[in-house]
Amino acid sequence: MESHDVDRDAAAAQLAALQADRAALADRVLQPWWYDVALGLLLFGFLASRALDSPWVTLPALVLFGAGLGALVAAYRRRTGVWVGTPPRLMALWAAVVLVVLVPALVLADGFGQRWAMVVAGAVLGTAVGVLSRVWGRRWVAELRGQP
Repeated sequence: MESHDVDRDAAAAQLAALQADRAALADRVLQPWWYDVALGLLLFGFLASRALDSPWVTLPALVLFGAGLGALVAAYRRRTGVWVGTPPRLMALWAAVVLVVLVPALVLADGFGQRWAMVVAGAVLGTAVGVLSRVWGRRWVAELRGQP
């Protein structure tokens, strides 16, 4: 059986190159501020459109929401060259926030005719998704840099 000696200098150089690649990735993966704002505004617009209780408003708002999300994903991929899925813990937090905000708003809007609740829910969830997006992006950058 042949034994292969590991060249310490070569291994150190490869490790340094990997660390440099991670630092370069960290420099480019944080989305610009307008990305988070646009994401929040898209969600707000779609949910607030439900306040008008008209499929002639809600359906185009849904199409605009989907197209806007697609454009944001495309812009991010074009800018960074990568895409990453949402971590399960963050998705669970988002699902909890949505349930706490959206269910009561839907009950008020559809059950009691208080359509304004959807505007409030849109504002709360739009703000929340923008903030969560920014926080998660910064944490990912810190992780890539090896910071706690």
